[in-house]
Amino acid sequence: MSEEEVDALLRKVDAESRTRKLSPFWSKAVTVIAILFTSFQLYTAIFGALSPQVQRSIHLSFAMLLGFILYPMRRGKMDSKINPIDLLLIASSIFTSVYWLLYFKDIVYRVGDITAMDFAVGIIAIITVLEATRRVVGYPVLILASISLIYCYLGAFFPSFFQHRGFSLNRIVRHMYLSTEGILGVPIGVVSTFVFLFLLFGAFLKRTGVGQFFNDFANALTGKAVGGPAKVAVISSALQGTISGSSIANVAASGSFTIPLMKKCGYEPEFAAAVEASASTGGQIMPPVMGAAAFLMAEFTGVPYWSVALAAAIPAVLYFTGIFISVDLEARKLGLRGVQGEEVQSLLTVLKTRGILFAPIIVIVVTMSSGMTAMRAGLLGILSAILCGSLYKEHRLKLRDYAEVFVEAAKTAIGVAIVSGSAGIVVGMVTLTGLGLKLGTGLVELAGGNLIMTLVLAMVSSLVLGMGVPTTANYVITSTIVSPALIELGVPVIAAHLFVFYFGIIADITPPVCSAVFTGSAIAGSDTLKSGVCATRIAVGAFIIPYMFVLSPQLVLVDASFLQLLRIIPTALIGMYMLSSATNGWMRCRALWFERILLAFGGVMLIDSGALTDLIGIGCFVLIFLWQGYRIKKASARHAA
Repeated sequence: MSEEEVDALLRKVDAESRTRKLSPFWSKAVTVIAILFTSFQLYTAIFGALSPQVQRSIHLSFAMLLGFILYPMRRGKMDSKINPIDLLLIASSIFTSVYWLLYFKDIVYRVGDITAMDFAVGIIAIITVLEATRRVVGYPVLILASISLIYCYLGAFFPSFFQHRGFSLNRIVRHMYLSTEGILGVPIGVVSTFVFLFLLFGAFLKRTGVGQFFNDFANALTGKAVGGPAKVAVISSALQGTISGSSIANVAASGSFTIPLMKKCGYEPEFAAAVEASASTGGQIMPPVMGAAAFLMAEFTGVPYWSVALAAAIPAVLYFTGIFISVDLEARKLGLRGVQGEEVQSLLTVLKTRGILFAPIIVIVVTMSSGMTAMRAGLLGILSAILCGSLYKEHRLKLRDYAEVFVEAAKTAIGVAIVSGSAGIVVGMVTLTGLGLKLGTGLVELAGGNLIMTLVLAMVSSLVLGMGVPTTANYVITSTIVSPALIELGVPVIAAHLFVFYFGIIADITPPVCSAVFTGSAIAGSDTLKSGVCATRIAVGAFIIPYMFVLSPQLVLVDASFLQLLRIIPTALIGMYMLSSATNGWMRCRALWFERILLAFGGVMLIDSGALTDLIGIGCFVLIFLWQGYRIKKASARHAA
């Protein structure tokens, strides 16, 4: 697909891509505002952030200002005309930030007292954020934020379990806008500092050719293997996920290359779309960025960022290994070959000519692991991307290119910032009403105090809450509402947060919403529902891995020793292989019905790291492996005769 076709597809399936066609004046205005936005973020990253409320309000105001210019009032109408309502909202975006700049000391010194002017500005700010959310992100987050505000005010009228005394409008406005517990809370705080730099880092990587290099590297590594194009999709999406903040964008970027290749090699359109969607969705759980969730998780859990990235690494590798296994088994079942002829460069050629483009990712990893702050690591990553790109004439940046990168980063930040503001309303509701504790206790009571049942309920809750919700808000909502139940039962904090985050992300490939699958299906020309079911089957490991690291916290490096990991990781991989074999109906040969049952049973046994369950699971694996070997030998003898 051409770049224009990819853009058209994104506008069709992704709310954040449905921008209007602007007149020359407003188009130039967007460019200027976006460059100012990025310049402000770079300045504060280099010389130090402003006070939290001022830094966050300016960041959010820039995002809303751009949002009201770029996104039309009626979401389906891509008109270029800026109407009076747009102008009013643009003015309110600026005004709410200027108010904090002018009266910051007064607001802080009043220590919770709220004046009539504070109240008016707070109401304007809340309405502006909600309208920006509707335009840019869509209705799911808007509805959740609106219900949160209603619940704060009318708590006395809710059923007994949810009931609270209710709060005055003054108290709600003060909490939601004049404190750091609501709109200007932790989510927008993280986005306005660390996350923006990594969005800028990603924009520089794309401009310096790293995205294409990832595709070429994956193609060279596995393109000629059995089912090569599908394996290319898995590896490419894992690499793209290190810098991508969206499952949908990841599908569009790598899927336009991998899906046609898969179809050409004999994969059904539904399977091709499903592979790309499940692999691209996995990019959101791949460190170091994890769709900005890694930074938020560090703030919410109090765990250092680098520890979060390390904790997420093994589960992410298991996720992609599971998809890789499913792809390999499907290819062997269908007898599919890899890409033939001159279409694939050798791995040595790719690494010799452009291997240096791995350097920016290595810089980020090394600087983070050395204890450097995320902001400094992001700045060094940006610098290394520019230097690496300058080694290649076609990727050497000119002044115009820098301006375009600044604009791209600012546009990417619009949705992240606005959804963080709305997610802050949800967090503010939870902290004001104490709902998080109630829901946690309620889930535990509903499950009768049983950990497995609580995990199942938490899984279902996270899947529902994650449907149609961008990655950042997804994590904020699921971690705030669902994770307290798991923590109450003694699940380690990092494992509880990763559990709900994983299932919130998997909603992108779980029917009926499955937004990532819609994108893949549009490229493949496949049936969306069939692709969604297929994606769920391919990513079956994603539904198992969270249970693994809750029952075996060593997988997320909680009290883990090298010897424990040496036992747990191989058994986890065998379990993934068995479950993939069961769902695909193929191991060494086509699996009979009772073999699939035994494979599934053995795979489930290997979820728990106990010695007995491991022995049972491995016993099932060995039994099926030998039995299928006997069947193959018998069939060969019969064929020879």
